[in-house]
This record gives sequence, C-alpha cells and structure tokens, in this order.
Amino acid sequence: MIMLAAMKSKSRKSTPKLKPAAIEEMFRRFHSANPEPKGELHWVNPFTFLVAVVLSAQATDEGVNRATGPLFQRVQTPEQMVALGEDGLREAIKSVGLYRTKAKNVIALSKALIELHGSQVPHSRGALEALPGVGRKTANVVLNAVFGESTIAVDTHLFRLGNRLGLAPGKTPAEVEAKLLKAVPPAYLRHAHHWLILHGRYVCKARKPECWRCPISDLCPFTPKNVAGP
Repeated sequence: MIMLAAMKSKSRKSTPKLKPAAIEEMFRRFHSANPEPKGELHWVNPFTFLVAVVLSAQATDEGVNRATGPLFQRVQTPEQMVALGEDGLREAIKSVGLYRTKAKNVIALSKALIELHGSQVPHSRGALEALPGVGRKTANVVLNAVFGESTIAVDTHLFRLGNRLGLAPGKTPAEVEAKLLKAVPPAYLRHAHHWLILHGRYVCKARKPECWRCPISDLCPFTPKNVAGP
C-alpha cells in the first residue's frame, strides 16, 4: 500500500503543469467553439435551478431532468414545494438516486427560503451553504449560473481535468478549485466551469478519453493519448 501511494504521488508530481500561454490558448479554443456554454439541467427560475442542482448530487443531469420536467410544470416556488409535501416530492423524484434524503432537504430548504429569505434564492455563499442539502459545490453552481459570478464548482469532471491536464493539480476538490481560480485567465473565468464540465463529460472521459477529437490535444500533457478513434 505504501509503495502504491508513493507511485501515485510520484505520478502526480511528474505531470507537467501547463504554462500560462497554453492555458490561455486552451480557453481561447473553448470560447471559439462555444462562446456561451450552458449547463444541461432544466430549470424555470432560480428556485427550480437550486432544486435541480440539489437533486443532481450523485445523479446524472439527464436523470434529474426526467424527474423535474413534470415536477416543475406544477411546482415553481418554495410555497408550492411545501404544499406538495415530502411524500409528494418523494413520489415525483423517486427515479433519482438518494431521493428520500433529497426530498427531505428540498422541503426543508423551501421552508428556510420562505422564513429567512422572502422566498428568494439568496445571493450569498454563506446563506446558500446554510440551506439544507446545499454544500460549497452547489452554492458555486448557483452563484455562477443564476447570479453570473465567476465561481468554479469542482465535480468529478473538473477534479479529473485539473489533474490530468496539469491545469490545477490537487489532492482535494478545494485545492483544485483554488488553483483553477488562479490559473484560468480572468477573461474566461465566468464560463470556465461549464467548458470544463462539458469537455470532461463528452471528450476527456475518465476511462477512455477521446483524444482523437480533442480540440486541445496538442496542449495536453496526458499520456498515453487515446488516438485510435472509435
């Protein structure tokens, strides 16, 4: 176990860290291909977006959208969610992983929004993280998508890319987040979160990265590259 840990540590240290010029070019290409990237969760207003993000923990966006499509047709405010009740919400989202815990949290955060924030989603990291079921990653996603802040939410894709690309190597999501905020050029920081998620989800996949169609393959230090194609 000690030898394995040492090998992993050595591998991480030997990964070349991207230089600022390469990072600038990477995001220039992302921007050129997709100037206004969007997340894939469906939502109607800030409240439904917050609910969707809470539901998306350890679940796919596609799976969440299947459940929230019918739900958001009839529930679009904290008051409507509380009226639906925990039992009703569980029934609506039972196809989503951890739906019992998530239903409990969504009802609780809906009540908190009514009692503490005038039924509005707060524009404050501290207030967001104080809501049931909302952690730093969820708060960052909401601050970015709803309020336009230049935050970066490190999920499994961003954690992988931060290390694999030599963009922001780190042992924890918090470390990768801090390094990404420093590494990404300010002009591209607003959309960096979505560019990296989409790149990790559809191109730079965990097990079989599709390097043959990667727009930044020549900049990426990852080896061995998967250049064979499908």
